[in-house]
Parts: sequence; C-alpha cells; structure tokens
Amino acid sequence: MSRPIEDYALIGDGNTAALVSRDGSIDWLCWPRFDGDACFAALLGTSDNGCWTIAPAARIVRKTRSYRHDTLVLESDFEVDGGAARVTDFMPIGDGPSAVVRIVTGLRGVVEMRSELRLRFNYGEIEPLIERIDGAMHARTGPDRVVLRANVEIKVCDGAMLAAFNVAPAESVAFTMSYGHTHDPEPKAFDALAALRSTQRFWRDWIARFDDSRTAWPAAVRRSLLTLKALIHRRTGAIVAASTTSLPEAPGGRLNWDYRYAWLRDTSFAMVALLNAGYHEEAGAWRDWLLRTIGSAPERSRIMYRVDGGRHLREWSVDWLPGHRYAKPVRVGNAAAHQHQLDVLGEVIDCLDVARRGGLTRADQEDLIETRIVEHLEKVWRLPGAGIWESRGEPRHYTYSRVMVWVALDRFLKHHGAPSALSPVVERTAWLRDCIREEVFREGWNEGLGSFTQYYGGEEIDASLLLMPLVGFLPSDHPRMASTIERIRRELSENGLIRRSKKNPCGPSEGTFLACSCWMADCLNLQGRTEEARQQFERVLATANDVGLLSEQYNAQRRELAGNFPQALSHLAIVNTALGLSGPTLQRGGG
Repeated sequence: MSRPIEDYALIGDGNTAALVSRDGSIDWLCWPRFDGDACFAALLGTSDNGCWTIAPAARIVRKTRSYRHDTLVLESDFEVDGGAARVTDFMPIGDGPSAVVRIVTGLRGVVEMRSELRLRFNYGEIEPLIERIDGAMHARTGPDRVVLRANVEIKVCDGAMLAAFNVAPAESVAFTMSYGHTHDPEPKAFDALAALRSTQRFWRDWIARFDDSRTAWPAAVRRSLLTLKALIHRRTGAIVAASTTSLPEAPGGRLNWDYRYAWLRDTSFAMVALLNAGYHEEAGAWRDWLLRTIGSAPERSRIMYRVDGGRHLREWSVDWLPGHRYAKPVRVGNAAAHQHQLDVLGEVIDCLDVARRGGLTRADQEDLIETRIVEHLEKVWRLPGAGIWESRGEPRHYTYSRVMVWVALDRFLKHHGAPSALSPVVERTAWLRDCIREEVFREGWNEGLGSFTQYYGGEEIDASLLLMPLVGFLPSDHPRMASTIERIRRELSENGLIRRSKKNPCGPSEGTFLACSCWMADCLNLQGRTEEARQQFERVLATANDVGLLSEQYNAQRRELAGNFPQALSHLAIVNTALGLSGPTLQRGGG
C-alpha cells in the first residue's frame, strides 16, 4: 500500500528532484529533468515500479529524520536493538552529472544494513540491462544510463542491485548513482564526501541571503524558500508547480493531475515572494523565462509549459501503475495547457508590474509583449473560459477571470498611461478597464447571497474571490468584499482551513486548499484583524509534515496532506503571508 504523502522528504539539484520516505526508500525520481520520465515510480505503484531502499536488516525500533540546518541534505536515523545508523541523502549541486548520493554512517553498535536498488524506466515499466564495468554497475535502456558506485560489493538479483554490509560507529559507506545518456560518455566517479560539503555550503550560502528579522516565522519561511529553490530549474529559471504527478486531491478519485510544469498563473505569486525575500536573481530569471516563453504571440500562449518553454504536454494515462492508494488514472502531461483562461495573461502583466516596482531592470521587448497582451485581451475578454481551477466542464464567465483582465488593463495603464501618452491604445484600455469593473459589480455580484460568486449568474462561492482585494480590485473592507470574505469563511471553512469550493455531496471531495487558507489570512490582515490573521496562518503551518513540507491540500477529516507534493503555490503563499503579517512588503495590488 502507498505511503502517506507526508511520509516523504524532498532532495533536489535544480534539474530534478527525488522523494525519500521515512523508511529510507526513494520512491520517486524523474531524469534528466522534473518533467522527464520516472525511473523510480513506487510512489504511484509498488516497489516493482522502481525504488531504492537503504535501511537496517533488523527490525527498526525507532526512526527519526531532519534536514541538516538550512540545507536540502536529509538525515534519517534508524535505531535497532544494540545499534543505530544514519542515512544521509542529497543530490549534488554543480556542473557534473545529475546524481543521488546516499552515505550510511554508523552511530552506535554494529548495524547490518541492506541496499536494494530497483530501476524501472518509463514510469516503472521497463527493467534495464545491468552489467558491471570497471567495478561500477551500469544500468541502460534506450537513451538512459545510470551508473551506481559504492565502496561495498554490489550483486544483481532479479533485476535489482543489492548490497549487504555492516557499519560500526564512525564508519561510512557511500553510494553514488549518476545519470547520463547512453550516447554520451559515462558519468565520471566523484568524491561523495566532497560533494556533501559543497552541496551543504551551496544551500547555506543561498539561504543566508534571507534576513530572519523580516518575519515572526523565520524557520517556516526559510524552509519554504529552500523548497522553492529546489523547484526552480537552474538552467532556465522556470518554477515547477510540484515535483510529482497524480498524487490525488480526493481519496480514490480521478482528481489526479501532472504538476511537473511551470504555470503562468504562479508568476505574480512567485515574483512577490522572491522579491520580498531578497532573491532578485531568481526573480529576474523567472521573469526572463516568462517573456521568452510567451514571445511575440500571446494570443497563442498556453497556461503552462515545460521548464525549457516547450508547449507540448500531451496528456496520457500510465495504465500499468495502480496509482497512489489506488487513485487512478495516473496521468502524464496536462490537457489543461490548451484551455482558454483569461486570468493567466493578467497574471503575466501583474508579474511584470511587480518586477518593475521591486527594482528589476526592465527586460528587452517587455513593453511590446505587454502591449500585445492588452490588444489580445481586447478581442477575447468576453469569451467564457475554464477559470483559475481549470474546470474541464462547461466554459463559463468566471468572476476572477474578469477581475484579472481588469488587472492587466490597470497595470498597463499605470505603466503606459501618463497624461502625455494619450494614444488610442491607452484611451481604449482606460475605457475597457472601467467597463469591466462595472460588469464585475453587476454580473459577478449576487444580491440574494450578499456575495460575489464564482461565475456570472451563479450561486456558488469560490475561494479565488479572496484574491480580489489582494490584486487591488476592491479594498478588503469594501462592504461587498467584506461580505464575500465572511461568507467564504463561514461556508468554505473546515477546521479553520479554507476549501476552494463546497464539498461534493455525491462523491469524493478534495481537501482544504492551503494557498486559499493563506489568502484568507492576508484578507483578514488587510482588514486590520491581525490576531485572527495570525491564527489563520498558524493553522496552515500546522499542516506541514515533520520536515516542513506542504502539499497542495490538506484533508481535514483524515488529517493528512493531499495532492501533489511539495507544492510551490503552497510554499509561495507561506512566504508571502508570513512576510505580509510581519510588516510592510511589496504587494501585487500596488501597495
């Protein structure tokens, strides 16, 4: 049976990432990138679908784990009768091949350890050819080559690479597993301990740029920033939404999506978080990736892309994987990339506005791309779409989508609409901005409910409406906005956390949405209800697992994390809310 999502910790190298369980098993790893094929897929199946376990051979009586301070170096301690050992896991940062390093160190007594490595390429389907060459184990299939090296004997049995060894106090055994293409020279051997020192130094030097005095929750913010850095593709600057695919949002349901891509919708959230935390280099790389990806044709933009800007994300089902806790289908690719979602282009222009106000040097072609986005929105703003939550049902006129069109026009005018620049484009944009604002007030408001609604003419509320004051559309204490916030708090709250929408009475329901729960804290803070906002925020912090990681959602009934993991939007919300509750910050709405 699949392990709970909170059982996992993340290690990564800026190219890809792996998930390590409490039991010492790496159950998820895609190579050579986040959006590459998985060679360990036990997360969504069984050990036969690929994993790497290192643990004591004897019964474990106690196990603990933690990250080394301010790093993504994971230490897992295992105690058995008469002894204890530690497994240190990390992925080296540098210009060498992408690799996983596992160092086993004796702590007390003599502990018998076992390593079992099962590589299964193409998402757990294909067993590679394995051979020993110059003392190293080479596993190859198609374009993929993995080389395993260790200072203990490794045997091959039933498609697995096995090792049994003892460690005494202060003794260490190091395993290095490196990836390369079969048509390239084999990955070279490297010193595992030297790699550990340099990787540890990289993470600590990077996070040292954050000033703890900025927030009352420095530990949570630092861990969220480190997690976000691990989700940034270091060569392109793209931020993936999560390192996984198809972790279910609802138990046993079909809400299983591939999140290993970069969403345009996350641009503004990421820009605010990175700039407020002092990471201008990463913010600039994200902005530059965004502009390269959209190019000169925003009318043909997608809502998400591969980390290299590639736009082909064909969705298909991995039928041979049973799914996490038998939630099927297991999906690769994401058909939502083709959806019409008006809000994403608003997010793009808002992101560029935040970047300018945050001190980033203006990029080449930035003004041209903004102008073309606005010209495109002028043509399509009346069309129904899929909305922020990427509904695969009937297209609708979603209130938040219209608000984000307003945001696009508003930010464009702030940048280009000086009195001396009264061009036809500026005049049209100003008229349309006012027109859309009036329409949202008229069509998005339900007088009977006393609330804005999810879509025009509807009666359903939606937590995305909490973003209206956060993007500057309405003050949080405006009577209509205040009424909407309170209705969301009453009707979408579960154990103090906020759902995106009401529970499904006819089937499995997704969990509470952690980013939305942070947005509620932001709204309360804007209303001056600071203590309530802090309590709301700390309820979100309490859902993190033992190493500080958050998924997309939290199932309040089961008391467990749900959805893809770790989730960038959740950790971005942690950074933004923690800093916003602690003092003045750069805000999306211009504050």
